[in-house]
Amino acid sequence: MNEKTRLHVEVVYALRDEQVLVALEVEQGTTVREAVERSGLPERFPGLQIAPGRVGVFGRVVPLEFRLRDGDRVEIYRPLLADPKQARREKAVPPGAGPRRSR
Repeated sequence: MNEKTRLHVEVVYALRDEQVLVALEVEQGTTVREAVERSGLPERFPGLQIAPGRVGVFGRVVPLEFRLRDGDRVEIYRPLLADPKQARREKAVPPGAGPRRSR
């Protein structure tokens, strides 16, 4: 690989108690899917699902075939355990207040 065709990218995955960052040097034209496979994370975390809508670059969801640029950070997203809107609603109701009634 010559200097112009090498890209430096990172692949990250976070669990509750562990965050993993893998720095890679890949060739120009490498896709998100290829970078994740080369990172070794699917082998390290056997239940890891690499699927559309579950990966992004710098916080933006991208397709698995998205071609990476130098300096990109590929993020693997875990499924949400709770709906964030519902969780906020539940936090907003004081304990013991019960549901609101309209008059």
